[in-house]
Amino acid sequence: MGKHMEQDDVITNIPKTMEKFFGCSGKMLRPCPATVEDLIKKIPKDKLSTTELIRKKLAAEFEVQATCPATTDKALQTIANSAAKTAYWRVLKKKGELIAKFPGGVEGHAKLLRKEGFTIEKNGKVPSVKDFTNKLHQFK
Repeated sequence: MGKHMEQDDVITNIPKTMEKFFGCSGKMLRPCPATVEDLIKKIPKDKLSTTELIRKKLAAEFEVQATCPATTDKALQTIANSAAKTAYWRVLKKKGELIAKFPGGVEGHAKLLRKEGFTIEKNGKVPSVKDFTNKLHQFK
């Protein structure tokens, strides 16, 4: 994987080394930032999503077995650091934790979420959104 971001979505075979991680073999999507951003734009103001749900939705949309987590994370970083302010902060980690790689770290992430009325709790190592499972957006 090169340092440059893909400008287009790429479908590749799931590497043998990743089959255990995904629990399958087959095809994998490496989404470009625009594809991830289009999905984020569908998350309503009072809702959230997780990187895992985004990857599952993209895999279903592209009719592949999996979506590359590293490429998805890189796309999220690109979106978070771009001038166009898509609501990237509505995306959390699998268990509702905030994402330290977003601008301003977890504090920056928490600030944007609080602005939208979400409650941040610090139970584990990483702050998370309280009752986030009740606020997850179901992609159609």
